[in-house]
Amino acid sequence: MNRRMSSRTVSLTSTFLLLAAGGTAACDNDEYVDEGFYCADANGVVVDEDYCDDDGGGGSGGGGFFIWHSAGYRSGYPVGHKLPSGGSKFAYNDAASRAKFGLPSSGRISNGTVKTSVVGKGGSGSSSKSGG
Repeated sequence: MNRRMSSRTVSLTSTFLLLAAGGTAACDNDEYVDEGFYCADANGVVVDEDYCDDDGGGGSGGGGFFIWHSAGYRSGYPVGHKLPSGGSKFAYNDAASRAKFGLPSSGRISNGTVKTSVVGKGGSGSSSKSGG
């Protein structure tokens, strides 16, 4: 017995599949992202990670250094490299921001650290965006 589907059934099935696929893609958008982290100055120029070490054990940290992050940052940017635009920053000693991204609350964070499956962060931060 050969059964044929009517064009209405095919149309409804296709429409349902497209809607289901679109809904799934919308749910996945920015729910989990990978964030790259760097120690850099206020202009987004990578500096030695010791400048962002707020551990009380003699770190070189001081004013003017930040932890920059973005879903667009990859590992491997050397000291002196200007980070790509679109990243955000927070003070290297901001324990709450560190915790929000799953980083240690104090101490040194290696340049190029990538945290996977950061929930709902999507590259936004608690401070200004990089200008360029």
